[in-house]
Amino acid sequence: MTNINYSALGGSYQDPADESSRIQFRRSLSLVLMSLLIPGSAQLAAGNRQLGRIALRVWMGAIGALALLGLLSLLSRSLFLTLVMNPLVLTLGRWILIGLALAWAYVIFDAWRLGRPLEQKSSHRIAGTAVGTVSIMATVGALFFASHAVAVVNDVSGEVFVSESVTKPHDGRYNILLLGADSGKDRNGLRPDSINIASVDAKTGRAVLVGLPRNLQNVPFPAGSPMDQEFPNGFDCEGCYLNAVNTWAEDHKDRFPEKNPGINATIGAAEEVTGLKINYYALVNMKGFSKLVDSVGGVKINVRERTAIGGIGSPIRGWIEPGEQQLTGDEALWYARSRVMNDDWSRMGRQKCVINAMVQQLNPQKVLLNMNEIAKSGSAMITTSVPRQDMPVFVNLALETRKSPIASVSIVPPEINTSDPDYTKVRRMIETAIEESETAGTTRAKLETARLDPIDLNPAKKEPKKANQSKDLGNSC
Repeated sequence: MTNINYSALGGSYQDPADESSRIQFRRSLSLVLMSLLIPGSAQLAAGNRQLGRIALRVWMGAIGALALLGLLSLLSRSLFLTLVMNPLVLTLGRWILIGLALAWAYVIFDAWRLGRPLEQKSSHRIAGTAVGTVSIMATVGALFFASHAVAVVNDVSGEVFVSESVTKPHDGRYNILLLGADSGKDRNGLRPDSINIASVDAKTGRAVLVGLPRNLQNVPFPAGSPMDQEFPNGFDCEGCYLNAVNTWAEDHKDRFPEKNPGINATIGAAEEVTGLKINYYALVNMKGFSKLVDSVGGVKINVRERTAIGGIGSPIRGWIEPGEQQLTGDEALWYARSRVMNDDWSRMGRQKCVINAMVQQLNPQKVLLNMNEIAKSGSAMITTSVPRQDMPVFVNLALETRKSPIASVSIVPPEINTSDPDYTKVRRMIETAIEESETAGTTRAKLETARLDPIDLNPAKKEPKKANQSKDLGNSC
């Protein structure tokens, strides 16, 4: 037999087995990537055509469903939110996502098998198996994460939004009583030291934040209510401030026919003080709030005054210094609640700035990426009368509120003497703030020419108290 010298002929010898392995390797990669991008396409090209047709139809159906949901979100965001936040839809969606994950993984595995890995040399077989494994893990991981997120939303919604009483807007506005409360061994019952009412236009989402001082005295109650019968001239007992209404009612439950007498009595007082009819309340636990802030990576605040950490029944253990800061949950909590070296009016202003910052910075993307941590803090953070049926309404309003300045009005000196308040003037202040907020939001031109707070370019002149009376909290903070 004649030996051929390939080198002398200027060529190189290629082992047919190596060439075959390379061809099979390229084919295997192509089939896996085809299944990753368009499930079923690999089977239509080189395998079980029936399986390919089923997979392709399911994939096209899923794409079509997502497209319809996207179109619905553009045409009617409220209807879209109502649909996707329905508990039955969430439960069904979770299991559909799990099923899709498992089916897609099988289709990719079948595509890898069609590449005949056993006919490839070991290096090609290892590389092809690695690509197939990564593809399966990527698709299964993404769909399982989506399924888990859906389950978390469903579970937390069921734990927190347990009320079934739905109310309609009053005079075109939703009024939500926001209570920030803490309890402990050094406290007589649960005292809501942060008391605000968020009055939100039901159509535009434009919001006015009404701040009620904890030490407001002689607060009135609805005529004929148990509190009114006990205190016909207002809450005038010794040391009886607004934040003590909850404790007094809870200590005298036998005088109240309804459940949650403390909350209901506080709602009644807030309504009489402000003239606003309350739709719902949300009681925020301070420790839960701290966990929520940590769960989203902190909150950015332009700190306007040196604020103590601790010092309320405990030693001062640190300071929050002025300047733009990314505050942790513990720091944000103390910035909102501390009155050591400051006063209540300063604290109320800081609370509004924290609320405004959370509204502006908690976007849907951040919520989605931190779903697990938010869920852990959610049920421990909030007790609310907002029913699950109204969740889509308030999610939609929250997104609208981000588009416009949040105004604020607070019942504080020098406008109001908290020890001898003029409640007629209080209601007039609130009516004026709401009217100005609605007027500013009617047209773009009016928004630009409305009497918004002038921009103060000197940060040193800004004080937290300015946030108590503001047409634009974002500027005042």
